[in-house]
Amino acid sequence: MKKDDQEILKEVQKNSSMAINAIETVSQMVHNDELLQELSKEKLLYSVIQNKATDRLQRERAEGYHASSVQDMMLKGSIQMNTLTNCSTSKIAEIMIQGSNKGITNMWKSMNRHQNSGNTSMEVARELVAFEEKTINRLKKFL
Repeated sequence: MKKDDQEILKEVQKNSSMAINAIETVSQMVHNDELLQELSKEKLLYSVIQNKATDRLQRERAEGYHASSVQDMMLKGSIQMNTLTNCSTSKIAEIMIQGSNKGITNMWKSMNRHQNSGNTSMEVARELVAFEEKTINRLKKFL
């Protein structure tokens, strides 16, 4: 496996992992059943995309992304701080939209830096970007 492929797939794993952790954190605060259902669907789809990247890396015996507990605590702490005084449906949707925007930006940076990666790796990265763009559009109705 080329280094560029590995790096792209690790970024997919990282972004998906962060999104899943964010959804798990905010789901405890959600009081809107429709938003909770949307977040549950998103979590499932992030897992599917993350598994595609993980499977590809494992097939090639390449090392994948490993989240640190410090990163997880920082993400959860940031969400807790941002919802301390306002955990409304609108605020949670806003936090999730901001996270998806950051994920899209990070994926594009990675795809631009690792242009020598193969079609399969780029396809998984593009799938994540497209999913996050659709997620943003679905979450806008909760603002």
